[in-house]
Amino acid sequence: MRYILAVDMGTTAFKASVFDENGMLTGNASVEYDISSKHAGWAEVDAETYIFTFKKSISGALKSAGVPVSDIICITMSAQGETTLFLDSRNSCLRPAVVWLDNRAGCEAEKIVEKFGIEAIQKNTGQTGADAIWPGAKILWLSENERDVFGKISKIIQLNGYFGFLLTGKFAEDDSLLGSSIYWNINTREYWQEMLDFLGINSKQLPEIVAPGTIIGEITEQAAAEFGLAAGTKVSIGAIDLVCGAVGTGNVRPGIFSESTGSALCSMTMTDEPVLDPNRQIPCYCGAAPGKFMLHSYATGGMMMRWYRDMFCQLEISREEETGKNAYDQLDEIASEIPAGSDGLVILPHLQGSGPPDLNPDSRAVFCGMTIAHTKGHIARAIMESVAVVLKRMIDGVESLGVSVDRIISYSGGAKSDLWEQIKADVTGLPVYTTFNDEDACGLGAVMIAGTNLGIWNSIEEASDSIVRINKKFIPDEQNRETYDKLIQDYKLLMNQMKPVFS
Repeated sequence: MRYILAVDMGTTAFKASVFDENGMLTGNASVEYDISSKHAGWAEVDAETYIFTFKKSISGALKSAGVPVSDIICITMSAQGETTLFLDSRNSCLRPAVVWLDNRAGCEAEKIVEKFGIEAIQKNTGQTGADAIWPGAKILWLSENERDVFGKISKIIQLNGYFGFLLTGKFAEDDSLLGSSIYWNINTREYWQEMLDFLGINSKQLPEIVAPGTIIGEITEQAAAEFGLAAGTKVSIGAIDLVCGAVGTGNVRPGIFSESTGSALCSMTMTDEPVLDPNRQIPCYCGAAPGKFMLHSYATGGMMMRWYRDMFCQLEISREEETGKNAYDQLDEIASEIPAGSDGLVILPHLQGSGPPDLNPDSRAVFCGMTIAHTKGHIARAIMESVAVVLKRMIDGVESLGVSVDRIISYSGGAKSDLWEQIKADVTGLPVYTTFNDEDACGLGAVMIAGTNLGIWNSIEEASDSIVRINKKFIPDEQNRETYDKLIQDYKLLMNQMKPVFS
Protein backbone atom coordinates (compact mmCIF):
# COMPACT_ATOMS: atom_id res chain seq x y z
CA MET A 1 0.00 0.00 0.00
CA ARG A 2 1.22 3.50 -0.88
CA TYR A 3 0.46 6.50 1.32
CA ILE A 4 0.37 10.25 0.82
CA LEU A 5 0.88 12.68 3.70
CA ALA A 6 -1.12 15.92 3.40
CA VAL A 7 -0.66 19.00 5.57
CA ASP A 8 -3.60 21.40 5.67
CA MET A 9 -2.11 24.77 6.65
CA GLY A 10 -5.05 26.55 8.24
CA THR A 11 -5.23 30.04 9.70
CA THR A 12 -5.06 28.94 13.33
CA ALA A 13 -4.01 25.27 13.06
CA PHE A 14 -2.10 22.82 10.87
CA LYS A 15 -3.72 19.44 10.32
CA ALA A 16 -1.61 16.61 8.92
CA SER A 17 -3.34 13.51 7.54
CA VAL A 18 -2.15 10.22 6.09
CA PHE A 19 -4.26 8.75 3.25
CA ASP A 20 -3.76 5.51 1.38
CA GLU A 21 -3.93 5.26 -2.42
CA ASN A 22 -7.67 4.52 -2.19
CA GLY A 23 -8.27 7.85 -0.49
CA MET A 24 -8.89 6.27 2.92
CA LEU A 25 -7.78 8.23 5.97
CA THR A 26 -5.46 6.18 8.19
CA GLY A 27 -4.44 8.79 10.78
CA ASN A 28 -4.18 12.50 11.46
CA ALA A 29 -3.19 15.14 13.99
CA SER A 30 -4.08 18.81 14.41
CA VAL A 31 -1.93 21.41 16.14
CA GLU A 32 -3.17 24.92 16.94
CA TYR A 33 -1.00 28.03 17.02
CA ASP A 34 -1.50 31.69 17.89
CA ILE A 35 -1.56 34.75 15.65
CA SER A 36 0.11 37.92 16.89
CA SER A 37 -1.72 41.24 16.48
CA LYS A 38 0.47 44.15 17.58
CA HIS A 39 -1.95 46.73 16.21
CA ALA A 40 -5.61 46.75 15.13
CA GLY A 41 -5.92 44.95 11.81
CA TRP A 42 -2.47 43.35 12.01
CA ALA A 43 -1.94 39.57 11.94
CA GLU A 44 1.53 38.02 12.03
CA VAL A 45 3.16 34.65 12.75
CA ASP A 46 6.86 33.89 13.19
CA ALA A 47 8.27 31.39 10.71
CA GLU A 48 9.56 29.33 13.64
CA THR A 49 5.97 28.93 14.84
CA TYR A 50 4.92 27.60 11.45
CA ILE A 51 7.88 25.21 11.34
CA PHE A 52 7.22 23.89 14.85
CA THR A 53 3.53 23.41 14.06
CA PHE A 54 4.37 21.65 10.77
CA LYS A 55 6.77 19.24 12.50
CA LYS A 56 4.43 18.47 15.37
CA SER A 57 1.42 17.86 13.12
CA ILE A 58 3.18 15.46 10.75
CA SER A 59 4.79 13.61 13.67
CA GLY A 60 1.37 13.19 15.25
CA ALA A 61 -0.22 12.07 11.99
CA LEU A 62 2.44 9.43 11.33
CA LYS A 63 2.08 8.14 14.88
CA SER A 64 -1.72 8.08 14.56
CA ALA A 65 -1.56 6.22 11.25
CA GLY A 66 1.12 3.76 12.37
CA VAL A 67 2.71 4.08 8.95
CA PRO A 68 6.52 4.06 8.59
CA VAL A 69 7.94 7.07 6.78
CA SER A 70 9.39 4.74 4.14
CA ASP A 71 5.82 3.96 2.98
CA ILE A 72 5.01 7.64 2.39
CA ILE A 73 5.49 8.19 -1.33
CA CYS A 74 4.60 11.87 -1.34
CA ILE A 75 3.91 14.83 0.92
CA THR A 76 1.50 17.48 -0.30
CA MET A 77 -0.01 20.69 1.05
CA SER A 78 -3.30 22.54 1.27
CA ALA A 79 -2.40 26.12 2.14
CA GLN A 80 -4.10 29.30 3.28
CA GLY A 81 -3.80 31.97 0.62
CA GLU A 82 -2.16 35.40 0.81
CA THR A 83 0.04 34.68 3.85
CA THR A 84 3.40 36.07 2.76
CA LEU A 85 6.97 35.51 3.93
CA PHE A 86 9.99 37.66 3.06
CA LEU A 87 13.43 36.00 2.88
CA ASP A 88 16.94 37.44 2.71
CA SER A 89 19.87 36.26 0.58
CA ARG A 90 20.51 33.40 3.04
CA ASN A 91 16.84 32.36 2.76
CA SER A 92 16.14 33.38 6.35
CA CYS A 93 12.93 35.21 7.20
CA LEU A 94 13.46 38.96 7.55
CA ARG A 95 10.36 39.47 9.68
CA PRO A 96 7.26 37.57 10.83
CA ALA A 97 4.96 36.33 8.08
CA VAL A 98 2.07 38.66 7.25
CA VAL A 99 -1.05 36.49 7.56
CA TRP A 100 -3.76 36.56 4.90
CA LEU A 101 -6.32 38.34 7.11
CA ASP A 102 -3.92 41.18 7.98
CA ASN A 103 -5.54 44.34 6.60
CA ARG A 104 -2.99 47.02 7.45
CA ALA A 105 -2.37 47.68 3.75
CA GLY A 106 -5.72 49.30 2.98
CA CYS A 107 -4.14 52.55 1.78
CA GLU A 108 -1.67 50.64 -0.38
CA ALA A 109 -4.50 48.64 -1.97
CA GLU A 110 -6.17 51.92 -2.85
CA LYS A 111 -2.94 53.18 -4.41
CA ILE A 112 -2.80 50.07 -6.60
CA VAL A 113 -6.36 50.70 -7.76
CA GLU A 114 -5.61 54.39 -8.38
CA LYS A 115 -2.62 53.42 -10.52
CA PHE A 116 -4.18 50.68 -12.64
CA GLY A 117 -7.95 51.03 -12.24
CA ILE A 118 -10.29 48.28 -11.13
CA GLU A 119 -11.16 47.29 -14.71
CA ALA A 120 -7.52 46.60 -15.64
CA ILE A 121 -6.91 44.75 -12.38
CA GLN A 122 -9.90 42.50 -12.92
CA LYS A 123 -9.02 41.89 -16.57
CA ASN A 124 -5.46 40.86 -15.71
CA THR A 125 -5.94 39.03 -12.41
CA GLY A 126 -9.60 38.07 -12.01
CA GLN A 127 -9.64 39.97 -8.71
CA THR A 128 -12.12 42.72 -7.90
CA GLY A 129 -12.00 45.91 -5.90
CA ALA A 130 -9.38 47.13 -3.45
CA ASP A 131 -8.33 44.60 -0.85
CA ALA A 132 -5.75 45.01 1.87
CA ILE A 133 -5.10 41.26 2.08
CA TRP A 134 -3.47 41.11 -1.37
CA PRO A 135 0.20 40.14 -1.11
CA GLY A 136 0.85 42.95 -3.60
CA ALA A 137 -0.64 45.49 -1.20
CA LYS A 138 1.41 44.02 1.65
CA ILE A 139 4.59 44.31 -0.41
CA LEU A 140 3.81 47.95 -1.15
CA TRP A 141 3.17 48.59 2.57
CA LEU A 142 6.51 47.03 3.39
CA SER A 143 8.30 49.21 0.83
CA GLU A 144 6.79 52.33 2.41
CA ASN A 145 6.98 51.42 6.11
CA GLU A 146 9.88 48.99 6.56
CA ARG A 147 12.46 50.16 4.04
CA ASP A 148 15.32 48.36 5.77
CA VAL A 149 13.50 45.05 5.44
CA PHE A 150 12.28 45.73 1.91
CA GLY A 151 15.81 46.47 0.70
CA LYS A 152 17.06 43.06 1.87
CA ILE A 153 14.34 40.95 0.24
CA SER A 154 15.72 38.12 -1.87
CA LYS A 155 12.57 36.02 -2.10
CA ILE A 156 8.84 36.62 -1.57
CA ILE A 157 6.97 33.39 -1.00
CA GLN A 158 3.66 32.11 0.28
CA LEU A 159 3.20 29.34 2.81
CA ASN A 160 3.20 26.13 0.76
CA GLY A 161 5.99 27.51 -1.40
CA TYR A 162 8.02 28.19 1.75
CA PHE A 163 7.65 24.63 3.00
CA GLY A 164 8.25 23.32 -0.51
CA PHE A 165 11.60 25.13 -0.34
CA LEU A 166 12.41 23.83 3.14
CA LEU A 167 11.72 20.27 1.99
CA THR A 168 13.34 20.30 -1.48
CA GLY A 169 15.52 23.41 -1.73
CA LYS A 170 13.45 24.59 -4.72
CA PHE A 171 11.40 27.79 -4.86
CA ALA A 172 8.04 27.18 -6.56
CA GLU A 173 4.45 28.35 -6.17
CA ASP A 174 1.28 27.11 -7.78
CA ASP A 175 -0.99 29.51 -9.60
CA SER A 176 -4.02 28.74 -7.46
CA LEU A 177 -2.15 30.48 -4.58
CA LEU A 178 -0.90 33.26 -6.83
CA GLY A 179 -4.42 34.10 -8.04
CA SER A 180 -4.94 36.61 -5.26
CA SER A 181 -1.41 37.99 -5.23
CA ILE A 182 -2.44 40.79 -7.66
CA TYR A 183 0.83 40.33 -9.58
CA TRP A 184 -0.21 37.11 -11.38
CA ASN A 185 -2.06 37.19 -14.72
CA ILE A 186 -5.10 34.91 -14.96
CA ASN A 187 -4.93 34.88 -18.78
CA THR A 188 -1.24 34.05 -19.28
CA ARG A 189 -0.65 32.36 -15.90
CA GLU A 190 2.57 34.32 -15.66
CA TYR A 191 3.62 37.28 -13.52
CA TRP A 192 2.11 40.64 -14.45
CA GLN A 193 5.21 42.66 -15.24
CA GLU A 194 3.60 46.10 -15.00
CA MET A 195 2.45 45.32 -11.48
CA LEU A 196 5.88 44.04 -10.47
CA ASP A 197 7.40 47.29 -11.68
CA PHE A 198 4.93 49.34 -9.66
CA LEU A 199 5.59 47.29 -6.51
CA GLY A 200 9.32 47.67 -6.95
CA ILE A 201 10.10 43.96 -7.21
CA ASN A 202 11.28 41.65 -10.00
CA SER A 203 10.53 38.10 -11.09
CA LYS A 204 13.87 36.83 -9.69
CA GLN A 205 12.51 37.59 -6.22
CA LEU A 206 9.48 35.37 -6.91
CA PRO A 207 9.19 31.57 -7.15
CA GLU A 208 8.76 29.55 -10.31
CA ILE A 209 5.09 29.27 -11.28
CA VAL A 210 3.77 25.69 -11.47
CA ALA A 211 0.34 24.08 -11.84
CA PRO A 212 -1.54 22.90 -8.72
CA GLY A 213 -0.26 19.56 -7.46
CA THR A 214 3.01 19.68 -9.41
CA ILE A 215 5.73 17.39 -8.04
CA ILE A 216 8.45 19.98 -7.44
CA GLY A 217 11.18 17.66 -6.15
CA GLU A 218 12.17 15.24 -3.44
CA ILE A 219 12.88 15.65 0.27
CA THR A 220 16.56 16.34 0.87
CA GLU A 221 18.70 14.53 3.44
CA GLN A 222 18.81 17.67 5.58
CA ALA A 223 15.03 18.17 5.45
CA ALA A 224 14.42 14.48 6.18
CA ALA A 225 16.45 14.75 9.38
CA GLU A 226 14.75 17.98 10.43
CA PHE A 227 11.15 16.96 9.74
CA GLY A 228 11.29 13.24 10.51
CA LEU A 229 10.59 12.12 6.95
CA ALA A 230 12.39 9.93 4.44
CA ALA A 231 14.87 11.43 2.02
CA GLY A 232 13.77 10.99 -1.58
CA THR A 233 10.05 11.27 -0.79
CA LYS A 234 8.32 13.24 -3.52
CA VAL A 235 6.95 16.69 -2.68
CA SER A 236 3.80 18.09 -4.30
CA ILE A 237 3.26 21.84 -4.14
CA GLY A 238 -0.43 21.16 -3.48
CA ALA A 239 -2.81 24.09 -3.89
CA ILE A 240 -4.71 26.79 -2.06
CA ASP A 241 -7.03 25.33 0.58
CA LEU A 242 -10.06 26.65 -1.31
CA VAL A 243 -9.24 24.48 -4.30
CA CYS A 244 -8.25 21.48 -2.20
CA GLY A 245 -11.40 21.64 -0.09
CA ALA A 246 -13.58 21.88 -3.18
CA VAL A 247 -11.94 18.82 -4.73
CA GLY A 248 -12.13 16.93 -1.44
CA THR A 249 -15.91 17.39 -1.29
CA GLY A 250 -16.56 16.50 -4.94
CA ASN A 251 -16.81 20.06 -6.25
CA VAL A 252 -14.91 19.37 -9.46
CA ARG A 253 -17.47 20.32 -12.08
CA PRO A 254 -19.31 23.57 -12.92
CA GLY A 255 -22.54 24.31 -11.04
CA ILE A 256 -21.64 22.83 -7.66
CA PHE A 257 -21.39 25.22 -4.70
CA SER A 258 -19.23 24.28 -1.72
CA GLU A 259 -18.37 26.15 1.45
CA SER A 260 -15.91 25.82 4.28
CA THR A 261 -16.56 27.20 7.73
CA GLY A 262 -13.13 27.03 9.29
CA SER A 263 -11.36 30.04 10.74
CA ALA A 264 -12.47 31.72 7.53
CA LEU A 265 -15.75 31.22 5.69
CA CYS A 266 -14.95 30.42 2.07
CA SER A 267 -17.18 29.46 -0.85
CA MET A 268 -16.26 27.97 -4.21
CA THR A 269 -18.02 27.42 -7.54
CA MET A 270 -16.25 25.87 -10.55
CA THR A 271 -16.43 27.22 -14.11
CA ASP A 272 -15.02 26.17 -17.49
CA GLU A 273 -13.57 29.59 -18.22
CA PRO A 274 -12.70 32.81 -16.39
CA VAL A 275 -15.89 34.57 -15.24
CA LEU A 276 -15.37 38.28 -14.59
CA ASP A 277 -18.13 39.74 -12.44
CA PRO A 278 -19.37 43.00 -14.07
CA ASN A 279 -20.36 44.21 -10.60
CA ARG A 280 -16.82 43.49 -9.44
CA GLN A 281 -17.88 41.62 -6.34
CA ILE A 282 -16.91 37.95 -6.85
CA PRO A 283 -13.29 37.23 -7.80
CA CYS A 284 -12.17 34.45 -10.15
CA TYR A 285 -9.27 32.07 -9.47
CA CYS A 286 -7.41 29.23 -11.15
CA GLY A 287 -8.93 25.82 -10.47
CA ALA A 288 -7.22 22.49 -9.74
CA ALA A 289 -7.96 20.73 -13.02
CA PRO A 290 -6.41 21.93 -16.29
CA GLY A 291 -8.56 24.64 -17.90
CA LYS A 292 -10.86 25.04 -14.89
CA PHE A 293 -11.50 28.20 -12.90
CA MET A 294 -13.20 29.02 -9.63
CA LEU A 295 -15.47 31.77 -8.32
CA HIS A 296 -14.64 32.42 -4.70
CA SER A 297 -15.83 34.48 -1.77
CA TYR A 298 -14.39 34.73 1.72
CA ALA A 299 -15.09 36.21 5.15
CA THR A 300 -14.23 35.61 8.78
CA GLY A 301 -16.33 32.62 9.85
CA GLY A 302 -15.46 30.07 12.52
CA MET A 303 -12.89 32.54 13.79
CA MET A 304 -15.79 34.44 15.38
CA MET A 305 -16.90 31.30 17.24
CA ARG A 306 -13.36 30.51 18.35
CA TRP A 307 -12.92 34.09 19.60
CA TYR A 308 -16.17 33.75 21.56
CA ARG A 309 -15.09 30.42 23.01
CA ASP A 310 -11.65 31.68 24.04
CA MET A 311 -12.81 35.00 25.47
CA PHE A 312 -16.10 34.13 27.20
CA CYS A 313 -16.46 30.36 27.56
CA GLN A 314 -13.92 29.39 30.19
CA LEU A 315 -16.54 27.25 31.92
CA GLU A 316 -17.01 25.15 28.78
CA ILE A 317 -13.25 24.95 28.25
CA SER A 318 -12.79 23.74 31.84
CA ARG A 319 -15.51 21.13 31.38
CA GLU A 320 -13.78 19.93 28.23
CA GLU A 321 -10.55 19.46 30.20
CA GLU A 322 -12.40 17.61 32.95
CA THR A 323 -14.80 15.48 30.92
CA GLY A 324 -13.44 15.45 27.39
CA LYS A 325 -16.67 16.91 26.01
CA ASN A 326 -15.77 19.46 23.34
CA ALA A 327 -16.47 23.09 24.26
CA TYR A 328 -18.04 23.71 20.84
CA ASP A 329 -20.43 20.79 21.37
CA GLN A 330 -21.46 22.35 24.68
CA LEU A 331 -22.16 25.64 22.91
CA ASP A 332 -24.21 23.75 20.32
CA GLU A 333 -26.39 22.34 23.07
CA ILE A 334 -27.23 25.68 24.66
CA ALA A 335 -27.65 27.34 21.25
CA SER A 336 -30.12 24.64 20.15
CA GLU A 337 -32.46 25.75 22.95
CA ILE A 338 -32.70 29.26 21.46
CA PRO A 339 -35.38 30.01 18.84
CA ALA A 340 -34.52 30.95 15.27
CA GLY A 341 -33.60 34.63 15.10
CA SER A 342 -31.97 34.59 18.56
CA ASP A 343 -34.74 36.80 19.95
CA GLY A 344 -33.68 39.80 17.89
CA LEU A 345 -29.90 39.62 18.40
CA VAL A 346 -28.17 40.47 15.12
CA ILE A 347 -24.41 40.07 14.71
CA LEU A 348 -22.00 41.20 12.03
CA PRO A 349 -19.19 38.61 12.35
CA HIS A 350 -16.45 40.67 10.69
CA LEU A 351 -13.54 40.58 13.12
CA GLN A 352 -11.07 41.39 10.33
CA GLY A 353 -13.05 43.13 7.59
CA SER A 354 -15.74 41.70 5.31
CA GLY A 355 -15.28 39.93 1.98
CA PRO A 356 -17.26 39.87 -1.27
CA PRO A 357 -19.98 40.57 -2.15
CA ASP A 358 -19.98 43.01 0.80
CA LEU A 359 -16.29 43.83 0.46
CA ASN A 360 -15.12 46.30 3.10
CA PRO A 361 -11.70 45.86 4.77
CA ASP A 362 -12.78 48.38 7.42
CA SER A 363 -15.74 46.32 8.64
CA ARG A 364 -15.74 45.18 12.24
CA ALA A 365 -17.84 42.83 14.35
CA VAL A 366 -21.08 44.32 15.68
CA PHE A 367 -23.62 43.07 18.24
CA CYS A 368 -26.98 44.75 17.71
CA GLY A 369 -30.16 44.33 19.76
CA MET A 370 -28.56 42.92 22.93
CA THR A 371 -30.83 42.95 25.98
CA ILE A 372 -30.63 41.74 29.56
CA ALA A 373 -32.62 38.68 28.48
CA HIS A 374 -29.94 37.45 26.08
CA THR A 375 -27.81 34.55 27.29
CA LYS A 376 -24.63 32.77 26.31
CA GLY A 377 -26.75 30.46 24.16
CA HIS A 378 -28.27 33.42 22.33
CA ILE A 379 -24.86 34.74 21.41
CA ALA A 380 -23.64 31.33 20.23
CA ARG A 381 -26.70 30.87 17.99
CA ALA A 382 -26.56 34.44 16.72
CA ILE A 383 -22.93 33.90 15.65
CA MET A 384 -23.97 30.79 13.73
CA GLU A 385 -26.84 32.68 12.11
CA SER A 386 -24.62 35.62 11.19
CA VAL A 387 -22.15 33.35 9.37
CA ALA A 388 -25.07 31.67 7.58
CA VAL A 389 -26.30 35.08 6.41
CA VAL A 390 -22.84 35.87 5.04
CA LEU A 391 -23.01 32.53 3.19
CA LYS A 392 -26.38 33.57 1.74
CA ARG A 393 -24.83 36.83 0.52
CA MET A 394 -22.11 34.82 -1.23
CA ILE A 395 -24.70 32.70 -3.00
CA ASP A 396 -26.57 35.84 -4.06
CA GLY A 397 -23.34 37.14 -5.60
CA VAL A 398 -22.70 33.94 -7.56
CA GLU A 399 -26.27 33.70 -8.82
CA SER A 400 -26.10 37.29 -10.05
CA LEU A 401 -23.51 36.01 -12.58
CA GLY A 402 -25.96 33.52 -14.03
CA VAL A 403 -24.50 30.55 -12.13
CA SER A 404 -27.26 28.28 -10.84
CA VAL A 405 -26.95 26.99 -7.28
CA ASP A 406 -29.21 24.14 -6.16
CA ARG A 407 -27.24 22.72 -3.23
CA ILE A 408 -24.43 23.44 -0.81
CA ILE A 409 -21.67 21.00 0.08
CA SER A 410 -20.25 21.91 3.47
CA TYR A 411 -16.96 20.90 5.06
CA SER A 412 -14.32 21.90 7.61
CA GLY A 413 -14.86 22.54 11.33
CA GLY A 414 -18.34 24.06 11.04
CA ALA A 415 -19.60 20.91 9.31
CA LYS A 416 -19.23 19.03 12.60
CA SER A 417 -22.18 20.97 14.02
CA ASP A 418 -25.53 19.62 12.84
CA LEU A 419 -27.18 22.70 14.33
CA TRP A 420 -24.99 25.07 12.31
CA GLU A 421 -25.56 23.08 9.11
CA GLN A 422 -29.34 23.19 9.65
CA ILE A 423 -29.16 26.95 10.24
CA LYS A 424 -27.27 27.32 6.94
CA ALA A 425 -29.99 25.37 5.15
CA ASP A 426 -32.74 27.44 6.78
CA VAL A 427 -31.08 30.80 6.06
CA THR A 428 -30.11 30.06 2.45
CA GLY A 429 -33.22 28.06 1.57
CA LEU A 430 -31.02 25.35 0.00
CA PRO A 431 -30.27 21.77 0.99
CA VAL A 432 -26.89 21.39 2.67
CA TYR A 433 -24.82 18.22 2.31
CA THR A 434 -21.81 17.01 4.25
CA THR A 435 -19.48 14.26 3.08
CA PHE A 436 -17.57 11.49 4.78
CA ASN A 437 -14.12 12.84 5.63
CA ASP A 438 -15.51 16.39 5.47
CA GLU A 439 -13.27 17.33 8.39
CA ASP A 440 -10.32 16.30 6.23
CA ALA A 441 -11.63 17.64 2.91
CA CYS A 442 -8.67 19.95 2.29
CA GLY A 443 -6.15 17.23 2.98
CA LEU A 444 -8.10 14.71 0.89
CA GLY A 445 -8.37 17.17 -1.98
CA ALA A 446 -4.63 17.84 -1.84
CA VAL A 447 -4.05 14.08 -1.97
CA MET A 448 -6.32 13.66 -5.00
CA ILE A 449 -4.58 16.53 -6.82
CA ALA A 450 -1.12 15.16 -5.97
CA GLY A 451 -2.20 11.59 -6.76
CA THR A 452 -3.37 12.64 -10.20
CA ASN A 453 0.06 14.16 -10.82
CA LEU A 454 1.65 10.92 -9.58
CA GLY A 455 -0.49 8.84 -11.96
CA ILE A 456 -2.56 7.12 -9.27
CA TRP A 457 -5.71 8.53 -10.91
CA ASN A 458 -6.14 9.59 -14.53
CA SER A 459 -7.94 12.82 -13.63
CA ILE A 460 -9.15 14.80 -10.65
CA GLU A 461 -12.73 14.04 -11.69
CA GLU A 462 -11.98 10.31 -11.66
CA ALA A 463 -10.40 10.57 -8.23
CA SER A 464 -13.37 12.50 -6.86
CA ASP A 465 -15.97 10.16 -8.33
CA SER A 466 -14.27 7.12 -6.81
CA ILE A 467 -13.65 8.56 -3.34
CA VAL A 468 -16.16 11.24 -2.26
CA ARG A 469 -19.41 10.08 -0.64
CA ILE A 470 -22.34 12.08 0.82
CA ASN A 471 -22.84 11.64 4.55
CA LYS A 472 -25.69 13.89 5.78
CA LYS A 473 -28.35 16.08 4.18
CA PHE A 474 -30.07 19.07 5.83
CA ILE A 475 -33.37 20.27 4.35
CA PRO A 476 -34.55 23.89 4.89
CA ASP A 477 -37.24 24.24 7.56
CA GLU A 478 -39.88 26.47 5.97
CA GLN A 479 -41.20 27.43 9.41
CA ASN A 480 -38.09 29.56 9.84
CA ARG A 481 -38.28 31.18 6.41
CA GLU A 482 -39.96 34.43 7.50
CA THR A 483 -37.67 34.84 10.51
CA TYR A 484 -34.53 34.42 8.46
CA ASP A 485 -35.73 36.57 5.58
CA LYS A 486 -36.05 39.38 8.11
CA LEU A 487 -32.61 38.58 9.56
CA ILE A 488 -31.08 38.83 6.08
CA GLN A 489 -32.67 42.23 5.55
CA ASP A 490 -31.57 43.40 9.00
CA TYR A 491 -28.02 42.27 8.24
CA LYS A 492 -27.92 44.18 4.95
CA LEU A 493 -29.37 47.30 6.59
CA LEU A 494 -26.91 47.13 9.47
CA MET A 495 -23.94 46.68 7.11
CA ASN A 496 -25.03 49.75 5.16
CA GLN A 497 -25.73 51.90 8.19
CA MET A 498 -22.41 51.02 9.85
CA LYS A 499 -20.23 52.06 6.90
CA PRO A 500 -19.65 55.61 8.17
CA VAL A 501 -18.74 54.24 11.60
CA PHE A 502 -16.28 51.70 10.15
CA SER A 503 -14.54 54.33 8.03
